[in-house]
Order: sequence, then structure tokens, then C-alpha cells
Amino acid sequence: MAGTGDNSTTNPAVGPDLDQPDNPGHEFAQFGAGCFWGVELAFQRVVGVSKTEVGYSQGNVPDPSYRLVCSGTTNHVEVVRVQFDPQVCPYTNLLSVFWGRHDPTTLNRQGGDVGTQYRSGIYYYNETQARLARESMEAKQLEMKDQRKIVTEILPAKRFYRAEEYHQQYLEKGGGRGSKQSAEKGCNDPIRCYG
Repeated sequence: MAGTGDNSTTNPAVGPDLDQPDNPGHEFAQFGAGCFWGVELAFQRVVGVSKTEVGYSQGNVPDPSYRLVCSGTTNHVEVVRVQFDPQVCPYTNLLSVFWGRHDPTTLNRQGGDVGTQYRSGIYYYNETQARLARESMEAKQLEMKDQRKIVTEILPAKRFYRAEEYHQQYLEKGGGRGSKQSAEKGCNDPIRCYG
């Protein structure tokens, strides 16, 4: 593919996510909605979600570290990769959690977290997910009563790089303060984000 601008054959970071779900009937979904700790806990609580992992995607550097991603030089997004059973949890349920968990109108930030790694994004694995993501964004924009514009990007899922182990299920394990939060299915306790 020389000359086409497609460097996915030489740079694995810009290629597609080729991992496969643990269970054959399950699917992956990938979302960026600010700091991945609270977003992950929200998805952990969804009935039909069998596994969540936090990591980095959409960037241009293979195997990035948290420190490198936070430098703003890799173009990665902090994402949650969700493994789910579509027979129990339709993709639209995940989209509802995504839209309800963050402000999709703030470019490269969520609250006090600022940087391109905190941008809003839906990263799809198939054309059905792409269509549903676009439809849900249009519906969300119509719901908004003010003039703010949604800045969420909707793109194919690129290679997923699993974040360091201490980031995995961070809030469920107690975060930086040792105060564990429930990941029980259906739990609707408020999610408290802290380092």
C-alpha cells in the first residue's frame, strides 16, 4: 500500500483492533469519555457486560505508557474496551451509558481533566455499531436544549493497548483512597472518581 497513506502495515498502533472476545457470541465495544476509571465502573455495572479493560487507542505510538499518553504527544484516547453479550445487553444499552456518563460537548476535556486523551469517542467494531452510534449521537443532539454541539468522534476501533494493571478496575479496588466502590450488576450508587 505504498503511497496510499495507510501505514497500518508498518505501525501497529494505527491498525485495527484484531483481538477477539473471550466468548464466541460476545462482541467488543470501545468508548472514550474522559478519565477511564469512572467510565469503566459504569460499564462494569451493566447487565450483559462480561469484561471491561481500560487502555489506550486511536494513537500513533505502539505500546504507550500512561505517562507517555498524558504527555499529549501520542494522540491516544483513554478508553474502556467492553466485552458484552449482545443477546443480554444490546449495543444501544452501552451507548446510553456512554452518553449519560460524560459531557460530549467539551472538546478534549471532562471536568478538570484536560488533554486530547480525554476526548469523547465511540470506536466501533462493525458497521452496525457505527450506524447505531451515529443514530444515537443525532438523537442526543436533538435532546440538548441549548446550542452546544456534540464533539464526539465516531471512528473504527484501532489497536487497543491495555493500560497498566493498577488502572484496571481501579475504583472497584478502592482507588487512591482505599474506598472500594461496587461493580455489582445493576448498582446505581454514585460513582466517585479520585486518584
